[in-house]
Amino acid sequence: MVKHDLETTTMPTTIKKLTTFFACATAANAFTPKPLTNPIRSESSKTALNIFGEAFEKAFEEEGPLGKGITVGKIQIALSLSGPERTSKDSILSLLENSARNSEDTLGYDDDYEDGYGDSHLSQMCHKTCLALMRKSDDWIGACSESKWFKGEDGAKAESLFNQWADREAAKFEKEYIPDESSSSTESSPTIAVISLILEIQGDSTNFSRAGFSISETKEVLASIASDCRVEGGDCLNAVEVFWTPSDLGEVLTERDTVLDFPELISF
Repeated sequence: MVKHDLETTTMPTTIKKLTTFFACATAANAFTPKPLTNPIRSESSKTALNIFGEAFEKAFEEEGPLGKGITVGKIQIALSLSGPERTSKDSILSLLENSARNSEDTLGYDDDYEDGYGDSHLSQMCHKTCLALMRKSDDWIGACSESKWFKGEDGAKAESLFNQWADREAAKFEKEYIPDESSSSTESSPTIAVISLILEIQGDSTNFSRAGFSISETKEVLASIASDCRVEGGDCLNAVEVFWTPSDLGEVLTERDTVLDFPELISF
């Protein structure tokens, strides 16, 4: 695992069967009369602030190359892969595996970076992953995305959420696994693959909305990430982590596995 600025980069994995349960309950105080000691003035002030919300906070933020504050976002893509595609050296899984094997390179920068022309290698990895996913759009079967914005002074909170989301994905897997390079020639069976990209990026202009609602909207999210991650030579990209499954050529991820392990995915 390789550190870059705030967190880690590529983490290959092997799937573990996991079912997630969600529970919700109605708040008891929703039906409880308000105490007479609660001043009406403070209640209305609180309501006014809630109405302004994020827009109110952004009004006082300093503008950067990609807007204001910091955004933590995630996009997940499920796609269908044939056996030959899994073993091809040009497949998206091969791209991710090579990035994992050479993860030390993601800490570096292009030779002409100091002259204002090159990019950080981490931003290049993020860019290549997004492009590879877009090129496989004909094989997409589902996607989803989410994001949360933070004020610039709340960088520690943004980092904490990035870590939480990364840990949440990592907990779905039994082990970290980097396939041996010689395994690329092994025969394999068709499978569904799920690729998750989690990033922390400066500003509020990167689009993380509505991936999974349509192919075109999912492409827009990936295109926005691919473009913004290289702004200022990649300096606006604070952290990236990539998960994918299956990574072992002997494993197959079925549609049922996908529903159980990734219930947030929206089918096309």
